[in-house]
Amino acid sequence: MDLMGSRVIVTGGGGFLGRRIVHDLEERGATPIVIRSADYDLTDPERVREALRDAQAEYAIHAAAVVGGIGANREHPGGFFYANAVMGVHLIHEAWRAGIRKLVIVGTVCSYPKYTEVPFSEEDLWSGYPEETNAPYGLAKKMLLVQAQAYRDEYGFASAFVIPTNLYGPRDNFDHDTSHVIPAIIRKCVEAQEEGRDEVVLWGTGQPTREFLYVDDAAEGIVLALAGLDDREPVNLGSATEISIRDLAERIAKVTGFKGRFVWDPSKPDGQPRRAVDGSKAQKLLGWSPRVSLEDGLERTVRWFREPRE
Repeated sequence: MDLMGSRVIVTGGGGFLGRRIVHDLEERGATPIVIRSADYDLTDPERVREALRDAQAEYAIHAAAVVGGIGANREHPGGFFYANAVMGVHLIHEAWRAGIRKLVIVGTVCSYPKYTEVPFSEEDLWSGYPEETNAPYGLAKKMLLVQAQAYRDEYGFASAFVIPTNLYGPRDNFDHDTSHVIPAIIRKCVEAQEEGRDEVVLWGTGQPTREFLYVDDAAEGIVLALAGLDDREPVNLGSATEISIRDLAERIAKVTGFKGRFVWDPSKPDGQPRRAVDGSKAQKLLGWSPRVSLEDGLERTVRWFREPRE
């Protein structure tokens, strides 16, 4: 599908991932219509209907989410479940009613079961319960896949569901309380240098593994799904690089120039033991594969974080 001249709603279009989706759509000649939470409360069905009426769009990408690291998920399980479930439920229903030609829903790797054979295959999504600290968020997003499939089966509503692995990059959330692991470690390393400290405390044991995807690569995969994915089953977007949190911290220390030591706090949760996805389906169906290596992505992210601080 050629997106040239198309009007595309992007919920969360002012956010970390949404900005890059908007940029990618513009490069392809589409007109993105950004739906921000400050303007439309997507947990309110009337406001969702209003957003769709105002946009007069043909397509939509649902990238809005209430997200955070392990600490934020533990502190707000109810809020995370409610907001993510209700936003998606209303948007899918009202997009179908409004005649949106196709909707792409951005899921989360947190939906996978806690103990899943690595790399995670899309067929593994229903083989167990998610890791407890982020299960409410992961399950809320997974229910949107069920709804999208049900609306396809009953109403013929076209949709696609993509599951990006852990995202990072410039303009990520670097807040101490709600950030994910990469921005959290970057900030701690940079601040330790600025304050002359030679020790940084990090959560957990450092033994779990993760797979990180640069935000620009994720945005490209999502837009390709809008343009060319016609499949009721989910599609992973991953980088094919699994790394332990301990090794990740050492790489970030190298990039930031932090020469001190890391102290691991095992009283804090590790989260899911291992996390990495099988990205072969995205390659086959979308012709998509990531372009930015972890090394390059970390350098770009650290450089962006330092720029306004110098």
